[in-house]
Amino acid sequence: MADTTREIERKYESGDSGLPDLTGVPGVASLVDQGVVHLDATYYDTADHRLAAASLTLRRRTGGSDAGWHLKFPVAPGVRDEIRAPLSDTVPEDLARLVRSRVRGAALSPVVRLRSDRDVRHLLDATGRLLAEISVDTVHAERLTGDGTAQWTEIEVELADDGDPAFLDKVDKRLRKAGLRPSKAPSKLARALAETAPPTHTPEAAPAPAAAPAAAPKRKHRSRPVGKPVTAGDHVLAYVRAQRDALVELDPAVRQDVPDSVHRMRVATRRLRSTFRSFRSVLDRKTTDPVGVDLKWLAGELGLDRDQEVLAGRLITALDDLPDTLVHGPVRDRLTTWSETGHRGAHGKVTGVLDSHRYLTLLDTLDALLADPPLRKKAAAGPDKVLAKAVSKDLDKLSGLVTRALDLPPGHERDLALHEARKKTKRTRYAAEAATPALDDPAKDLVKSMKSLQGLLGDHQDSIMARKTLRELAAVAHAAGESDFTYGVLYGREERRAEITENALPETWKPIRKSAAF
Repeated sequence: MADTTREIERKYESGDSGLPDLTGVPGVASLVDQGVVHLDATYYDTADHRLAAASLTLRRRTGGSDAGWHLKFPVAPGVRDEIRAPLSDTVPEDLARLVRSRVRGAALSPVVRLRSDRDVRHLLDATGRLLAEISVDTVHAERLTGDGTAQWTEIEVELADDGDPAFLDKVDKRLRKAGLRPSKAPSKLARALAETAPPTHTPEAAPAPAAAPAAAPKRKHRSRPVGKPVTAGDHVLAYVRAQRDALVELDPAVRQDVPDSVHRMRVATRRLRSTFRSFRSVLDRKTTDPVGVDLKWLAGELGLDRDQEVLAGRLITALDDLPDTLVHGPVRDRLTTWSETGHRGAHGKVTGVLDSHRYLTLLDTLDALLADPPLRKKAAAGPDKVLAKAVSKDLDKLSGLVTRALDLPPGHERDLALHEARKKTKRTRYAAEAATPALDDPAKDLVKSMKSLQGLLGDHQDSIMARKTLRELAAVAHAAGESDFTYGVLYGREERRAEITENALPETWKPIRKSAAF
């Protein structure tokens, strides 16, 4: 099983003078020499360096106290999460899965070898507590896919576990005063790749490009290079690109069962699907509709885990709010067992989905769509009218759904209508989000209104699902000879909560529709 640690460090260019005197750093009582450690690390990546492009590093290292496999994910400048696995001859499967959304079907192979002589010292406070580890690293880099080599010396300061990051500012001030400057490269691997790269040569006369095959599709409306959006197509593709990136970046967190990661990944999936549907005047639906089918599938698979998580939190909170006199039988134990069992089953299925061919092909398809987008004629137009019209169309459809729901009497048909309005609320919100950079305040205001309405309708739908679950749990409890009284109390409270939500809907909706500027 892989272990995860948070690494907070800073790197500095080292001159010939070596490590400066650090006894004047506030809080440092002593500097203890730990000797020299010899480290030998081989870094793995794809042939086109996909991990390095995402600032990820995967290495097999011997020497030191943490020999083994290390996978590092960037969190913030100078902050990375390091996931460790024991030494083995091949990349551990636990780590390979965590980079699968980046690697897809490409092979992971050795690309760089770094051998370092690390001269280590510990910075201790007056009680002998470790504040940070500082080292002078003499690095020898060898590119394993070519003949390039490089050598340099750097100083690395790593904060102790549970240390105060502000302490690194104090060390930084002292090192800068001594003439050191932060390293220009974010990691040793990044520097090694840059300094061992083969030289590039500009040919005197580049050959003419080969003609495209006769059957190759030709699209007249290409997207602009990634940068500041200008056209309607630019804005829509920027939003699509952000959601594609979110899927790829959240994949490892979902696999590691990080709280809220499934929800965020599901939202990115829904945003993508909604964007393809809302902006059909910009993106050709003949290309995007099949992608939307796979996105709907993925959202559904992710929903198994997310819905379980939401329901469990809602029911346990409701139980906490009940007086002890209304809690009869082992209700809490049954709820906890139901929650944990459901989560384990759902999470196991989700991780299987993330390893599936269909999911990985979906990621490839999104990449291809962004590389060669199926832009329609209106994509080349200015964003104001095109995007505003699309958002307005979604808002009009939502208005019709809300009006229909409010005209229905309370009951199953109204519940279904409100659920449809909830889904359309999300779509309108996501369309407004995509349009916000172009339309500014009107779109921002609509996003805010849609979030409010979505919260109200979401609470109503959650109440419906909670009542369904309570009926099922009550039946199981009754069959086991337990009291089902408390489940009935919780059911009644959920009914009342849904009634309050429905009563609040007209007053919530009226100002939204009246003030909408589309």
